[in-house]
Parts: sequence; C-alpha cells; structure tokens
Amino acid sequence: MSLASLADLHRHLDGSLRRSSLQQLAARDGLSVPDDLCFSANMGLSEALSRFAFTLSLLQTPERVKRIASEICEDADDDGVSCLEIRFAPQLHQGAAPEAIVEAALEGIAGRAGLILCGLYGEPPEVLAHLVDIAASRQGVVGLDLAGGPAPGHDFSMADYAPAFTRAKQLGIGRTVHAAEGRDVSEIRVAIEQLHAQRIGHGTTLLDSAAVVDLVLEREVTIEACPTSNVHTGVIDRVESHPLGQWLDRGVRVCVCPDNTLLSDVTASQEHERASAIEGIDEIKMARLIAHGHAAAFNRP
Repeated sequence: MSLASLADLHRHLDGSLRRSSLQQLAARDGLSVPDDLCFSANMGLSEALSRFAFTLSLLQTPERVKRIASEICEDADDDGVSCLEIRFAPQLHQGAAPEAIVEAALEGIAGRAGLILCGLYGEPPEVLAHLVDIAASRQGVVGLDLAGGPAPGHDFSMADYAPAFTRAKQLGIGRTVHAAEGRDVSEIRVAIEQLHAQRIGHGTTLLDSAAVVDLVLEREVTIEACPTSNVHTGVIDRVESHPLGQWLDRGVRVCVCPDNTLLSDVTASQEHERASAIEGIDEIKMARLIAHGHAAAFNRP
C-alpha cells in the first residue's frame, strides 16, 4: 500500500541506533555486540528492558547522544516520517549532567523532532521533577513520559509521580505514559486522571473496561500503538491480533509507532505496513491512523 507522510511519536533513542553505529561504538569501547541483543517474540517486558543495558553503555557521553539523535532524524526522514518525537531518559547517561545530555540530544535533533524526557517506573518522584525543571527552559523538549513498567519491588506507585506531571501540565509540556502494556487497564485511568496524560503508550488492555474506553474518548486521549514491540513483550501473540482495528471502530484516537527501530528491527513505514494487515484496517482507517499521529504531536506554547 502507498503510505502518506508518517508521524512517529514513540521512538526510544537508546533502542533506535543504526546497526552500523552500534557496531562502530561497541568496537571503539572494545566490546562485542551480543548475538541476542535484539528482541524476539514473547520474551517478556523485563527481558526486553534488560537489552537496553548494552545500548545505554555505548551512549554515556554528550557527543554520542548527539550523534545518535541526529542519525535517528536522518533515518526517519529517509523513511517518510515528517513528524517525529524521540524519547529517552537523560538521567541514565552518566557521562555528563542530565542538562548537558539533553542539550546534546537537542543539538543532534536540530529542530527536526520533538524531544520527550522519560522518567522510569520505580525511580524516585524527584527524578521526574528534575526532568520537568530541565524541560521548562528548553523549547525543544516537548513532553514528559513515564516509561518501563511497574514491578513488585518498586517503592513508588504511578500516583506518586502526579506532582511532576501536574507541573508539566501547568508549563504546557506534553504528557504521555506507558500504561496497560498487557497489565491492568486501571493504569490508563490513573495516567489520565492523576498524571494528566494526553497520550498512552501501548495500552493494549484498553478494551477490558468500557468505562476506561469512555474516559479515553471523553478526554480525546491518543494511544501510541506499537504492535511489533507488543509481540516481542508477549502482550499480543501476533501483529494481526492487535486490537487497533477495534479501537478505531470505537472511535479511539490511535497512531502507529515502531518503539525501537534497532531492538525490534522495524522502521516506521514497516510498522504501518504490518498494521495494514490487522483485521478491519483498510486504506481509510490507515489514513486515519496517520492523521491521528500528526494531530497528537506535542507542541510547546
């Protein structure tokens, strides 16, 4: 099928390196790229998250963050993406202060994409508060995200991050939250009502609650669907089983994103092509998906 100019609102910097850059940076550090670095079907979220340790180890300096951010923008443009947002957790890059790491990413982006700063489930709320401080004075930072997933050993719940997200809202910073990625649909309600989420990452269990569907519709929340990634984390069994077609039938706003172009070995255009094979997705609905992505992009006032 022929695809219009695409929007990609959910792409992680540390999971979207070029393979050539991955090999080159690893060689410079005297490391070998693990044979099993990339995701595989049904590996589970915790195993998938563990793969970021290697890519992160290669991206600890501002110079490398700048390079990868620039290359992601180039690759997205070559792939037909005209609306791009890149996200990452600057606090995990220890070669400089988070402020300097964010500045490096913005220099690499050079106005070609919006930058979203990620706090991580389990981190102290003060970390997210600091990310909001960093974002407040940097126009190129368009959003705040809560990424990863909750775990039994975490000391903090989703609600504990509400003050940071509330301040982000007051400052006009966009809010997105990884929620209900195969987990309880109530995460979406908390994300919307307490974290003021305008977008939800993944949200695969949305249809488990008619009341939450109504909330998503009422607040005009957009779901960032990442079908290939969802197969890898095991929350759906195959791309064709993704509920995206059912969401559209309910009137839910949803866009399609690759999540991690390296680790999931998929581009934005390939993800859209795969989504076109989902039951109920025709050219009209695909055009709607693409339009939703463009409409949901974060813009700072």
